[in-house]
Amino acid sequence: MIDAISERQDYPCLKTHSYLNQASLGLTGEVAVSAMHSFLEETARHGNLKMSDAAEANFLHPLRSRIACLVGSEEKNVAIVSSSSEVLSQVPLLLNAKNGNQVVFVSTDFPALTRPWIAYSQRKDLKLCFVDEKEKYSLTDGIIDNINEHTVAVCVSYVQFSSGTCLNIPKLRAATNAFGARLIVDITQAAGAVPILLTDWAADIVVCSGYKWLGGHGGIAFAVFSNEFLEKEPPTVGWFGGENPFDMDAKKLSLSQTAAKYTQSTLSYISAVGLEAALGEILMIGTDKINKHSQNLANLLITGLSNLEWAPFCHANAKEASSHIITLSAPESNIPFAVERLNKNRIICGVRNNRIRVSIAHYNNSHDINALLQSL
Repeated sequence: MIDAISERQDYPCLKTHSYLNQASLGLTGEVAVSAMHSFLEETARHGNLKMSDAAEANFLHPLRSRIACLVGSEEKNVAIVSSSSEVLSQVPLLLNAKNGNQVVFVSTDFPALTRPWIAYSQRKDLKLCFVDEKEKYSLTDGIIDNINEHTVAVCVSYVQFSSGTCLNIPKLRAATNAFGARLIVDITQAAGAVPILLTDWAADIVVCSGYKWLGGHGGIAFAVFSNEFLEKEPPTVGWFGGENPFDMDAKKLSLSQTAAKYTQSTLSYISAVGLEAALGEILMIGTDKINKHSQNLANLLITGLSNLEWAPFCHANAKEASSHIITLSAPESNIPFAVERLNKNRIICGVRNNRIRVSIAHYNNSHDINALLQSL
């Protein structure tokens, strides 16, 4: 028996369902939910009776500290925003891409990475290079093969949401450096599930949503900017990004000297409180332990699949495979029918690119995996 490494009772739906869908709308645990309820009751509903302007200006500092601890960065480089897309939509302008530049993506990556560039290319003559993911071929090498002297940026997810493929970011960084290209990385499908040390990556911009594997609620996200990019002015600014947000002089622009200048306005503070609490739990468990737990359950799943028609897109032990996201397909299987059968058996998985996506989180145990195998 492989037990969960967090408290399953903190997730009420686990009493009735095997939830293997953290990569989509992830579960939020009791620690975060209680923190949000308490904030709403004790602070938020009372307006400035319980929160002064000074307290609001400093409200995000504890969350910024936990984010920096989680991903191995300095607090000054961390921006807290309402969504990853809020930052990704500014990247083409931050890079000031010119006519003739090339940007490299993965063709099945999350659209938040690609669509700002597609829109931008309607104004500039850019080449958008989409690299296809293929079984038994290195996606990292496929991306590198398409980087050249015209490449202004590589924009990719560390872990691919539709396959679980995990890119070799240091290898990509070396390749982009060789041509002076920028590296933009989305860690939404990795942060909180695997250890991340951004100092080993030296990426230009890293973004992450605050829900899914981090266990928070929607409406909160973060970005980490390199020191070089920290010197740049955001293409779009808001009132809260000022050195002192409550300096209300409407005739001047005095931005924060840190990544806090990317926070545009009043955020969902209740989501910030929930994420701070959820991160506290993740840091207490440890991402090394969480990653090892998903590896153990992934091995159980892969072993059980050996007698079935279902096969993983990336083998759990393959060089670029992650253990917390595993996608399954079968030669003649009707995917919608298979998912309907899983749902009837109270097993919740996702579907991406016509494959069943299995997400393995710290609250899962071997019972969840065995239930999935039995249903398949």
